[in-house]
This record gives sequence, C-alpha cells and structure tokens, in this order.
Amino acid sequence: EVQLMESGGALVQPGGSLRLSCAASGFTFNNYVMNWVRQAPGKGLEWVSTINSWGTSTTYADSVKGRFTISRDNAENTLYLQMNNLKREDTGVYSCVKGDRFRATRDDFGQGTQVTVSS
Repeated sequence: EVQLMESGGALVQPGGSLRLSCAASGFTFNNYVMNWVRQAPGKGLEWVSTINSWGTSTTYADSVKGRFTISRDNAENTLYLQMNNLKREDTGVYSCVKGDRFRATRDDFGQGTQVTVSS
C-alpha cells in the first residue's frame, strides 16, 4: 500500500522559510519521479515542482522558481521542499505526489500539510 505522509507545514510570516517533508512507503521510492503540488483556499491544484528518481533533475513552477528547492533522500525514502522568502500567495495545502503527475490517481497523493503565510 502506497503511503505518503507530509509534515512541516506551519504558520509563518511573509519572508520566512519552511521545510516540508514527505515520508514515503509501500513502493520502491527510488524508482519514481516525485512531485509537490499545492491547493490554495477556494482554488484548484497547482503543480509546484518535480524531481527525477535520482534527484539530478528538477523543475519548478514560475511562481516558486528561485525561492523553493525540491530534493530527495532515496536512502531515507523522503522527499523535501525547502521554501524560502515565502509570500502570502504561497498559502495552501501542500501534497507530495508519486510518479507521473499527469497520470496520478488519488492513491498517489499524500493527505497534505497546511502552510499559512500571514503576518
């Protein structure tokens, strides 16, 4: 059974930083591309970032480029998202997604962690 457990969300002031984690189990983590997506209140899912299975290639949405860094530790089956210079518009529920994000089903998503950027 695929399990993805996010953590690290919090209330943070604009300009602050957070590091999100996604602990994976139930599948061979280092065989899969991994992603972060987010959902702001009242809005649809927004893709944030993707990392390849080896951790050597990353891509980012324009809205977070230069501020967020995706990484992974295949020995620990964990995905990370370092978020710096947070803005109010970064507020939302952040979820990790296993595999090809265009083919992901509900079972490929974690439950998410809440990030709130507010003064």
